[in-house]
Parts: sequence; structure tokens; C-alpha cells
Amino acid sequence: MLNRQLLSPTSIVVVGASNNITKPGGKILKNLLEHEFKGQLYAVNPNDASIQGVPTFASVSDLPKVEMAILAIPAKSCEAAVAILTKEKSTRAFIIISGGFSEMGEDGRELEASLVKLVNDSGSCLIGPNCIGMLTHDYAGVFTEPIPRLEPTGVDFVSGSGATAVFIMESAIPKGLTFSRVISVGNSAQIGVEEVLEYWDHHSEKEAEARVKLLYVEAIHNPDKFLFHAASLVKKGFRLAAIKAGSSKAGSRAASSHTGAMASSDSAVEALFRKAGIVRCYGREELTTVACVLMSKQMKGKNMAIITHAGGPAVMLTDALESGGINIPNIPDSSAKQKLKEALYPGSSVENPIDFLATGTAEQLDVIIDTCENELEDIDGMAVIFGSPGLTSVKDVYEVLDRKMKQCKKPIYPILPSVMNVKKDLAYFLSHGNVNFPDEVLLGKALTRVKLTPKPCGQEIYLEGVDVPQIRRIIDSCPNGYLMPDKIEQLLSAASIPMVNEIVANSETEAIRAARKIGFPLVMKVVGPLHKTEVAGVTLNVRSEGMVIVEFNRMMQIKNTTAILLAEQAEGIELFLGASYEPKFGHVVMCGIGGIFVEVLKDTTSGLAPLTFEEANSMIRNLKAYPIIKGFRGKCGVSRKKFAEIIVRLSSMLRFATEIKEMDINPLMGNKDKIVAVDARIRIER
Repeated sequence: MLNRQLLSPTSIVVVGASNNITKPGGKILKNLLEHEFKGQLYAVNPNDASIQGVPTFASVSDLPKVEMAILAIPAKSCEAAVAILTKEKSTRAFIIISGGFSEMGEDGRELEASLVKLVNDSGSCLIGPNCIGMLTHDYAGVFTEPIPRLEPTGVDFVSGSGATAVFIMESAIPKGLTFSRVISVGNSAQIGVEEVLEYWDHHSEKEAEARVKLLYVEAIHNPDKFLFHAASLVKKGFRLAAIKAGSSKAGSRAASSHTGAMASSDSAVEALFRKAGIVRCYGREELTTVACVLMSKQMKGKNMAIITHAGGPAVMLTDALESGGINIPNIPDSSAKQKLKEALYPGSSVENPIDFLATGTAEQLDVIIDTCENELEDIDGMAVIFGSPGLTSVKDVYEVLDRKMKQCKKPIYPILPSVMNVKKDLAYFLSHGNVNFPDEVLLGKALTRVKLTPKPCGQEIYLEGVDVPQIRRIIDSCPNGYLMPDKIEQLLSAASIPMVNEIVANSETEAIRAARKIGFPLVMKVVGPLHKTEVAGVTLNVRSEGMVIVEFNRMMQIKNTTAILLAEQAEGIELFLGASYEPKFGHVVMCGIGGIFVEVLKDTTSGLAPLTFEEANSMIRNLKAYPIIKGFRGKCGVSRKKFAEIIVRLSSMLRFATEIKEMDINPLMGNKDKIVAVDARIRIER
């Protein structure tokens, strides 16, 4: 756990300090001095008697007591230094810059483990090793540049990669984003991203000023811990945005099912972030743009006014916003609209976007913003685009923007693209604590990503109609591999997931008997082959006993066929539901439009079991095919309530059947009255 000595030390020693500021130990000391660390500063180097004007010692043994140590020495020397510091100097916080530990192989892992034991045994905390250091508004303990503006109200940022942390800060600084703390966890030997989240959560009252938390994650070691603390923070009113890198490999180890072909560790991360209420980003610019949105006033609704003096950027912003579900509504004829017409130059547009021309003035911008704020009730936020060709100063415009952003209750998103032409005016604007969105499309995408991120959901498990003891009995009675149709039917029945009436036949006589019981028309399918359609193992619209006999004999000749399944023929829209087990994360549940094209279209959304009804409904709404499910152009849709219930029931069943590693229900046939599972495949592995 992070401690006071790490976050706000009264004394720091740099072990491996140097007068050479091109070395990490030299640059760390320089940064600490230049950013005015208020406590006592020491340096250790056996070869220099005086380093950068700081009290210098030849060995850590010669030091007085010191609260925190930053080590920039060879890996093999770190253990001895930490032993002396913990036992003799009361040091309780360590930042180890040095590389050469677990990232280098088995010997390095052993060295790192010994180091962690020393730290743990003394009740200390450790950041690193193999990191760039740490920044707080109290001290700049890093060997890198640039150093962003550090304020208690800035964003908190934790990164699993030191270099990436630097690049993200370089992206953030020109936008005006400030930081409260930057923590580079490196190898996460003791403290990783999960532990930082835990600290933020447990100390949320003290952390109240830094309302926005950013994460760059390369590995999630403990998804349950990550989820618990991230969701807790979001529920407390904090805003979280994150990049999870290294998730692109398809999890197709045994991708014999549709779910296995589409699922990956990335699906698990996506589901985890959605469950926690984290805004997921995929790159540095996107993360810092989302952070600027989160640092702005919150937009309550979905209606945006675009105020511009340039047509092109307004068109691109409109496209980006509307593609993500944010509306650019027309401004209705009213006294407010007339007022705008009178205030603006001839040729200005008072529709939406509101274009007040390249010759527009600061006074006109003032009127437009006031009108949107006070007289246009349907407007929930404003995006203001104002650049300059470099002919004149635009400081007066930026002064209006600065004043209005502080006064207005509705958020204003400034898009000031002229980062070179009016550099001084922009610097003035940012110096007043504002952020800037230099790219309108990135802003549009960031706003929609924030809007589409659901709130965190509870962890309660829906058990009404879910017979857990029966589910366990069935699973315990089955060998590894794909379940037979009767076992699948029993499992789905135990979870109260409706299925079509179906019977397995091993002979012509059994097939005729089954057909009479089920009734025509019916469907016949092979039992045995995994991909039935690929081997011509599915026949629809079987309407006579003669056709049953013909198809039975044909299908039994198909390779690997052991029997024939006869089922009632359901009508409606084809849906898909599946799940894949991801180690550490649990079951990732996926839903979408079903049928043979599910792998081609890949229109699926995912959630992490167990799911709530709110999560299931969010998964359904986020499908591109959602209009088909709702009902489209006079055609009946599907009961979303029943679809959500089946998704939730399946997730509850899976919670008690971790042996299920892959499953598909494809298709589920649905209409406005009912949804039934037509075909299912389940693979278990202990």
C-alpha cells in the first residue's frame, strides 16, 4: 500500500546521484531541486564529495535517517542498500529506477523477490523497479522530461510503462491538462496498478481534489481487485479512463465454436472496463482528450451546439458527434434565434452549427454563448471552434471563452486549433486553468466514448429460476469435451432458458416417432460434427414423414455423425449468445445477431459474468443491429426484456459452472412474444 513517506516525504536520498545530468541519478536530483522539494535532500555517491550542492555521502551507511530513497544504481547493488536503509535509517518508501530485475529472466526474478521481501518485512512500500519514478505536487522524483504542471486538482495517472507515461504527458501538456500525481510502477514488484487503485479507493476523501484518474495498463494481475476498486471509485464520483495495451491476440486456442473464434483476452478487458465504468481508450491522444473532457463540466444530455467561425471543422465535428449518438439539433424559430440574427453579421448561419464567419468578434461570441446558456433549453453543451490565420491577435476571443467557461453551467468545449499562429494567446488561455481540444474529430470521438461508457453495476447474482444444485449435478456427471444434446437441454432447463422441443433419433423408426411427437414443419440436424452447416448437416422445413426418412438416411452418412436431432422449427429473428472462459477474469458473455454470419459480421458486445439486467440491456443497446432488435421499418422486433433475461440467466449459470470453457447458443429465435434456443454447443474442461 502507498504510504505517507512515499506520497509526501520530509526527506529524500538519491542513491547513485551524479553531477552528470545525462545520467538518471543526476537528472533525478536536478528535477528535485528545480521543482523545489521542500524537505531535506541527500545524495549518495562514493566517487563525488559534492553533488549539485546537496549534502553528499559515500555510502548509505553514512546517511542520517531518511524517509524515502530513490535508487539509481546497478540492480545487484540494490538489495544491500535497501537492507541498510530499512534496518538502520528508518527508510519506509523506495523508488527503484534500476533495471535488471524480473524483466531480464529467472536470476532477475529471484533478485526482485529478495528485494520485495526486505521491503515487506520492514513495512515499507516500493515503486518499481525498472520505472521512471514518481511525480507529486510535493516533489519531482523522475529522471525524465517534460515535467507537467503539478496541482492538487490535476489528474492522477498510473502507468505500467515509464516511456509511455512520458509520451502521454507530452500529449497532455499542450492541451492544458495538469497532473496531481504520476506513478510509474515499472515491474510492479510490490505495488502495481491494482494497488494504486486500492489506495485511491481507501483514501477517497483525501483524494477528493483529483477527481479524474488515468491508467495505462499492460497487465491486469488481479481482475477482481481491479474491478472492485475501480467500480467503487466511479460510484463515489471519480472519473476513470484507461488504455489496456497488449490485448490484440485472438483467444482461439480451441476456437471450434463461434464464441471461441471471436473471444479474446481483449473481450475480457472490454467487459471488465464496462463493468467498472471505465472509459476505455486505445491511444495516447485519445486518452488525454478523454481526460480533458472528464476535467470539464459534465454534459447532462445529448444535445450539442456547435459555435464556429470556420465551416470545415464544424462539419467534421458534426459527423463525429452524430456517429456516436450526440445530437446537433436545429435551433427552432424563436425570439432567441431572432436575437442571434440581429447580433451577427449578414451571411452568418443561426442554425446549428452556428457559423458567425471568419470576421466574427469576441462580442458576438459572447452573445451566442449567452443565448445557448440561458435561452435554448434543448442545448446541453457547446463546442466553440475558433482559430486564427495569424494576422491579428485573438486574445479578446479567448478572454470571453475563459470567462464563459467559468460562468456557464453548461459545459463549453474550446476547439482552438491555431497552436502555432496565436501561440501567446493560447498560452494565456491555458494559463488560466483551461483545457484545449486542438482536434475537433478527436473531441467528438472522446465525447461519445464518455457518453457511451455505462455506470458501474453491482455484483449481485440473479438466481430466480436458476437451479444451482441441478447445474452442479449435471456438470459433475459429464466428462470433458462437448456435451450431448440431452445434457445441454438439462443445463439450459436448470437455468430456465427456454429451448425448442427436440428429440435425438438413432434409427428411422425413432425419427418417425419423434417427428409425430414434435409436429411439422421441423428441423433435422446431425449430432457429432461441430460445424453442422459446413457438412450439410442441417435441413429446414421438413414437412412429411417421407422427407424425415430421406434426410435421416442422408445425414447418417455424414462423417462423424452419431445420431440425428429433430426439433420444432422456430420462427423469428436469429440471435446469438455465447460465453468463453478467460483465466483470472472468468466468463466473458457475448451477444449479437445470430445465424451463419455471426463470425463474419462480428457485431457482438461483451460483458463479464455475473451480469445484471442493466448490463444486459446495455449490451443489447450497444449492438449495431439494435434497430433490428427494436423493430425496423414496420417489421416486428424482439422482446428486449426476454433477451436481457436470458443473457442474465446464462451468466448466473456460468458463475456456478466454471468448467464450461466455451459455449454457443446460435441461433436463439426471437419475436416480440418469446425467445427460444434452437441450437447450442457447450464444451467443458476441468
